[in-house]
Amino acid sequence: MALTDLGKERKALKEIIDSFVSNTQVLGWAIAFLVFAVAEAVTLNALVSIWFAIAALLAMFAALAGLSFIWQLVIFVVGSTLLLAATRALVKRMKKNKAPDPNEDYDIGKSAVVIEALCSRTGEGRVKLDGVDWAARSENGDDIAKGEVVTVKKVEGAKLIVAK
Repeated sequence: MALTDLGKERKALKEIIDSFVSNTQVLGWAIAFLVFAVAEAVTLNALVSIWFAIAALLAMFAALAGLSFIWQLVIFVVGSTLLLAATRALVKRMKKNKAPDPNEDYDIGKSAVVIEALCSRTGEGRVKLDGVDWAARSENGDDIAKGEVVTVKKVEGAKLIVAK
C-alpha cells in the first residue's frame, strides 16, 4: 500500500470520527447505548436493558444517516418494543420447554418437626425436615405449635407448605 493511500484512509477515518463527535444526537445515542449496556452487564445478563441498548444503537445509526430527532425517537421506541416482545416470546418458549425439576416433589408427603411455631398472622415459622431447617407455613392457615409433627404438602421456592 502506498504511503499516500494510507494518508487518505487516515483522513477519511478522522472525518468519520469528527462527524460522529460533532453531532450531539449521535453522541447522545452512543452514551445511551453505553449506559444501557453497562446496566445490562451489572445485572449479570438478567435481560433488563439489552433491548434499550440495541434500540439506542439503531437510533444512533439513524442520527448518523441524518434522520430527524423525531424519527430517531420513533426508531428507538419501536425498536425497544419489538425487541422486548421478541425476547418475551423467546423466554416463554424456553420456559415451556424446560424440564421439570425432579427434586421439586421429592419432599412432598414427608414428615417434619416444627422448630419455630407456625403463625398464620405473620406467616412465619420453621420446620426441620431430614435435618434441614426450612421456612414453613400452614396449608390451611392454622397456627401450629413448636414440637408438633407435620406433613409436607407443597414446596413453594424455599418455603414448605405443611399440615398437621
